[in-house]
Amino acid sequence: MTTTTALPTTGQSPTRAWVLLLLAAALEIIFALSTGASEGFSVLWPSLIAIIAVIGSIIFLTRALKTLDVGVGYTVWTGIGSVGTVLMGVAIFDESLSLAEIGCFVLIIGGVIGLQQSDRKPKIATPSVEAAPVTMAVRCGGTAALPVTER
Repeated sequence: MTTTTALPTTGQSPTRAWVLLLLAAALEIIFALSTGASEGFSVLWPSLIAIIAVIGSIIFLTRALKTLDVGVGYTVWTGIGSVGTVLMGVAIFDESLSLAEIGCFVLIIGGVIGLQQSDRKPKIATPSVEAAPVTMAVRCGGTAALPVTER
């Protein structure tokens, strides 16, 4: 007889998991920007902001991954963090951005959106195999316990 096993529930909706993931990505951007401004962790406030942001980012990512697939969640987190850091670097630090870089970031954004959309598809449950009960018995004259299947 074949049965399906449901995945354990986390008590968290997928929407909440995605919100947590977006918060984690926003903190990842703050971490990256403040790390750059900390000048090798020699300036106090940017260094403290970087440390707090990375801890918060990891906490929110961990909570989001209780519901989301690790591959999807981590990839979206790093993609948003990467693109967001570049865009904020351009806006805040007046960094330059080439046409090729813009094209690559468009591809990353498309991949992030694709992964988010693919996570909405229903998962196919894998069948579990029911094992026949096995008892252990010692056979006379034998030196080891051999499994005996009851029928």
